[in-house]
Amino acid sequence: MGWLPVGDSYEISLVDGKVAARATGPRATGRPLKTLPKVLRDDPEVDRLRQLAQWLDRHSAECLARVDGWVVSSLPVPTGLLARIWPDPAWRDALRDLVVLGDDPAEPGFLRDVTDTGDLRVVNLDGETVRLSPASAVLPHPVRLPDLADLREFAGELDVTQRVEQLHRGTWDRPANLKDRDTTITDFRGTTVPNRLATRAATLGFRVSGSQVRCRVWEAGHTVEAAIWFDEDYWDSEATLGTLSWSVVEGPMLRLTDVGPVAWSEGMRMATALSGALTGTGEQS
Repeated sequence: MGWLPVGDSYEISLVDGKVAARATGPRATGRPLKTLPKVLRDDPEVDRLRQLAQWLDRHSAECLARVDGWVVSSLPVPTGLLARIWPDPAWRDALRDLVVLGDDPAEPGFLRDVTDTGDLRVVNLDGETVRLSPASAVLPHPVRLPDLADLREFAGELDVTQRVEQLHRGTWDRPANLKDRDTTITDFRGTTVPNRLATRAATLGFRVSGSQVRCRVWEAGHTVEAAIWFDEDYWDSEATLGTLSWSVVEGPMLRLTDVGPVAWSEGMRMATALSGALTGTGEQS
């Protein structure tokens, strides 16, 4: 953003998300000062700029959370919507360089631009920039990417940095030796978690409800929730983890053999993140 005059001797602006000032006048260098002058700290314009910076931070976090939700559930996003939000730097930073699928699910590419009409410019695995014109686009969960290894390697060559975890998101495959009657994973049971489990879970993007930490995904036409139990009191003292299970929201608990690949991976990712340990029933990629 530009510089706003404040008083007779200074201008203020947001620099790297913080309020900065620079001196004006014939001897001014034009460079931001290292600290905000004391005379400006309680200025109403400075306070308004601080509030704007706080709003921009919240907006950026909200955009990242929304795009993360699109990735986790592999939801089709109308390209008309992408065209409307792309000019916003917060949305653009969250979306840029994510792997996107158009009409051909076998042709993934890294999203680099969205035109005013909703066309997508992507870099494919051949290193070519191509233009796609689908009605909607999918930002797939990594377990749904058959070329995941190739995409990860190519992303390294392109020096791609994704603001939302997609390519380097931890993934777990459902074991083939599960029994039909099993409904819970016991690998994490008895694991002691450091203080303030609720804060830790919220920081990692999970939800605490009662004596469970939960995460939800949309898969196969249903909202599926993974939940891991823990003992009280989770606010101040150490908590001990219990069993992990999956259920359809407002529906039945699922047998482990019926849990979809995304729900399985995200549930295991949640439990592993909380416990800080790898497990014997899944492999982290």
